[in-house]
Parts: sequence; C-alpha cells; structure tokens
Amino acid sequence: MTSAAKRQFSVYLPPDLVKRVKHASVEAEESLSAFVERVLEDYLRRSGTTDEERS
Repeated sequence: MTSAAKRQFSVYLPPDLVKRVKHASVEAEESLSAFVERVLEDYLRRSGTTDEERS
C-alpha cells in the first residue's frame, strides 16, 4: 500500500457483510482500513484496472 494521504468515504453494506469483514480484518491482524484497502487493491490488480483508470 502507498504512504499517500488517505481520505474517508462512506459505503453502505449489509450488516452481515460488515460483521464478516470486521472479523476477517481481526483474523488477518490488520486494522479494518488496512484490510479493506488491501482487499480492494488486490481486486483491482487482478481485474487489470490501472492506476490511470482509477483516477
């Protein structure tokens, strides 16, 4: 992950998914923010999305 400045944004998810993601971040021994960042970056990398397309 980059050391660039971070921004907050809100997403609305089903309560069960929120609970599962929180538990997964604890199991991974990562903060919730770091876990979600890593998972999203992994997904974008696998899908072939480039940095330019994300801007």
